[in-house]
Amino acid sequence: MSETRSRPLVLVQDDLVDYEAAMERMTELVGARQRDEIPDTLWLLSHPQVFTIGKRTLAEHLPDPSHGIPVVPTGRGGQLTYHGPGQLVGYLIVKLRADEGVVDYVREVELRLVESLGKLGVPAERRETPPGSELLTGVWTTGNSRKIVSIGMRASRGVTSHGFALNVDGDLTPWGFAVACGMPTVDMTSLARELPSHPGFAEVRRVVAEAFEATA
Repeated sequence: MSETRSRPLVLVQDDLVDYEAAMERMTELVGARQRDEIPDTLWLLSHPQVFTIGKRTLAEHLPDPSHGIPVVPTGRGGQLTYHGPGQLVGYLIVKLRADEGVVDYVREVELRLVESLGKLGVPAERRETPPGSELLTGVWTTGNSRKIVSIGMRASRGVTSHGFALNVDGDLTPWGFAVACGMPTVDMTSLARELPSHPGFAEVRRVVAEAFEATA
């Protein structure tokens, strides 16, 4: 990974965690990192079905309430995204270096996930955002221009929070209930859609943790 520097992380892993409970825990972790009580941390987990919205999400992009999936405002950057079982979520509690901002770190996160997907058999890329366009933050498949990873982060007192969501083998249908990422025409995909015989969820976790130099 020639465009990133080594940054070992401590790995924390959970299975299915309620979104709002996870936000409370993440806030605690961020405070602890700001006080230098814990090292840089990657928390891997999944959530029950939930839509989360950023500060710029338009009302017309929200899902119809009849689908029964909660919609929760969040403090991260970015627009509407969906979480559900079969998706690997990674929260990154990282103290930024003196010479970097949160946008620099998001680029690093994109590159590490591109590396992960390549090892898993899906060629992928990050994209630059053309002037005046909706932000193309995230990771996209190179062969068919589908979005496979959503990223939304923020920084407070020099420490990052929130992170990424990699679609592994969950149901993609709910993505069509709303306007994901502020882009009406975005085609969301998953490892299972791109690779019907994809590696299992545990292997995806391992490869992603390795790309982030994260160990328990």
